[in-house]
Amino acid sequence: MRLLASLTSDTDKALWRLALPMIFSNITVPLLGLVDTAVIGHLDSPVYLGGVAVGAMVTSFLFMLLLFLRMSTTGLTAQALGAQNPQALARAFMQPLLLALLAGLAIVLLRHPLIDLALQIVGGDGEVLTQARAFLEIRWLSAPAALANMVLLGWLLGVQYVRAPVILLIVGNLLNIVLDLWLVMGLGWNVQGAATATAVSEYATLLLGLWLSWRVMRMRGISPSMLRHAWRGNVRRLLALNRDIMLRSLLLQLCFASLTIFAARLGSEVVAVNAVLMNLLTFTAYALDGFAYAVEAHSGHAYGARDDSQLRLVWRAACRQSCLVALGFALVYACAGQQIVNMLTSLPELRTLAAHYLPWQMVLPLIGVWCYLLDGMFIGATRGAEMRNSMAVAAAGYGLTLLSLPLLGNHGLWLALCVFLGLRGAALGWIWHRHRVNGTWFAQGKAA
Repeated sequence: MRLLASLTSDTDKALWRLALPMIFSNITVPLLGLVDTAVIGHLDSPVYLGGVAVGAMVTSFLFMLLLFLRMSTTGLTAQALGAQNPQALARAFMQPLLLALLAGLAIVLLRHPLIDLALQIVGGDGEVLTQARAFLEIRWLSAPAALANMVLLGWLLGVQYVRAPVILLIVGNLLNIVLDLWLVMGLGWNVQGAATATAVSEYATLLLGLWLSWRVMRMRGISPSMLRHAWRGNVRRLLALNRDIMLRSLLLQLCFASLTIFAARLGSEVVAVNAVLMNLLTFTAYALDGFAYAVEAHSGHAYGARDDSQLRLVWRAACRQSCLVALGFALVYACAGQQIVNMLTSLPELRTLAAHYLPWQMVLPLIGVWCYLLDGMFIGATRGAEMRNSMAVAAAGYGLTLLSLPLLGNHGLWLALCVFLGLRGAALGWIWHRHRVNGTWFAQGKAA
């Protein structure tokens, strides 16, 4: 009874109220990728699918480097909410939004030389690169909206208005899917249709997000005059925080990109089976990120309010609930992993090969859950430098583990990924423990 009471405490329920909608809305992201693949995959040439795959990979790499726009916004907003400071809430909205729009405009204006550079680095079949260029020239026109949407999502998460992020993610992705089907299959626009569908849905999501944000501002007492002056003040802190998180994201992207590069050197079947199995990790990560988002908002609120007791309650509840979910994923992959692989590929050689690496999929959720949770704690406290440093430690451990490839082969790649996730969690956990022991978690300045 005591265990059941702890699992259903008020803090646990509050965490689920924010995490559960985010889990379901996050799932629409990989769903969109599956629809894109299915739609383009039914065209009359494989070069279209290859072009979209390359274009999506390049776009993901670039935009993920700018993910700091969402992460820093969530932390600063949650702190301002905890401090009950409407002016700080307005500043946490306007400053990163202006930064996102400027960065997006720069990408639009420089997209041709940036695309040339990206495709030169990627290399490969000329026809595939031609289709990738056609995709990117349209897709990157939506950069201002895509980056601004990161800020809107982060701000709405920070104020704990749970319905708005869910509406943005679900409406945006469903609109993208509908336009995908219409433009690609209905009108025959091929790769350009897929890019146009995404670009239009990004701008539609931006308009919806601005409207939802304005509704929240009116509830929080934020006036138009506050917004007009909100671009001023403490910009240096925002830029320093974003710099640190960007460096962290760069290390993260390089490590994950290298997985594909090294797998390709082990053979075409290895890179293909790893791509199939990475779907399991991606799905798990998006689901557990729902808890990370909830932790960001709640821990940031506790940080802004300087409420140590609330912070402890949030951390314990997050550990209980997310570990149960991670254990659930591990059990599902243990019992039905092969059946899931069989649904993802019909090739017998890949099905057979996947069986050798399925045990890693059972281990990864249990190892990775800690770095996801602790990321949420540190984002809420806007401790970007410590996140950057912990990622550097994890990347170094990952690189050293890759030395086992000649001996372990593809098992060495999955081991390196486990080490990477484990070290991220261990490094952040050690820093968090030091702050708890020394009483320095609230040492940074109060939200203002």
